[in-house]
Amino acid sequence: MSEGKKLQGKVAIITGGASGIGEATAHLFALNGARAVVIADVQDEKGRKVAEAIGKDVGAFVHCDVTDEDQVRSTVEWTARTYGQLDIMFSNAGIVSESDQTVLDLDFSQMDQLIAINARGAAACVKHAARDMVERRVRGSIVCTASVAASTGTQRRTDYVMSKHAVLGLVRAASRQLGEHGIRVNCVSPYAVATPLLCRSHRKEAEEVEKAFEPMVPLKGIVLQVEHVAEAVLFLASDESVFVSGHDLVVDGAFLGK
Repeated sequence: MSEGKKLQGKVAIITGGASGIGEATAHLFALNGARAVVIADVQDEKGRKVAEAIGKDVGAFVHCDVTDEDQVRSTVEWTARTYGQLDIMFSNAGIVSESDQTVLDLDFSQMDQLIAINARGAAACVKHAARDMVERRVRGSIVCTASVAASTGTQRRTDYVMSKHAVLGLVRAASRQLGEHGIRVNCVSPYAVATPLLCRSHRKEAEEVEKAFEPMVPLKGIVLQVEHVAEAVLFLASDESVFVSGHDLVVDGAFLGK
């Protein structure tokens, strides 16, 4: 992980920050000088541990279910009230399909839950972070977690693919609309990374998941880790990407070939 002052004095919210990519990003933000990193998650115990691990003077935990717009709004309001402003929103909370979900056997109740978290939840995060930034005249950065699935079709998990395409559409629309306020909106699209969520979904250990996905990636000699994705998020959140907006930063070892 890179350590520096790329986020010196910045205040950030990370949804889904209690584990996986969100947890790795929280640590990286703190290492890079963030004044406050608010972990927003439904995993209370894990979230508090992450906040404590990055330091009580920097980390804070707020219970937040992104499917509830009121909880997203209150998380943003609490953060801005407590720290004076919000500079970075990393909308990262998400889930994967619990079944293969082909078009021919779509379970709409399952699909609705997944869309509510992955797409609607992201929209709530972008909406309320942006409203606060506009009100306080903060030239902020909003980053969403999309996926390589946002740019291609698949043989299964149709609902997941739909949800991530929606995230990419959200980023493209929001970046055009919020540019006049100096707010940048981007997304990061990782290839399969062995997070606790993905491991549970595949019912495999991290090493098994990595071995299963590695052959499909052209880039050899390295296995994608959460820290690699966190570095991409850091770039998009920091002033190093000051003129980058509406961009989908793919972290896939040339899987998509674009």
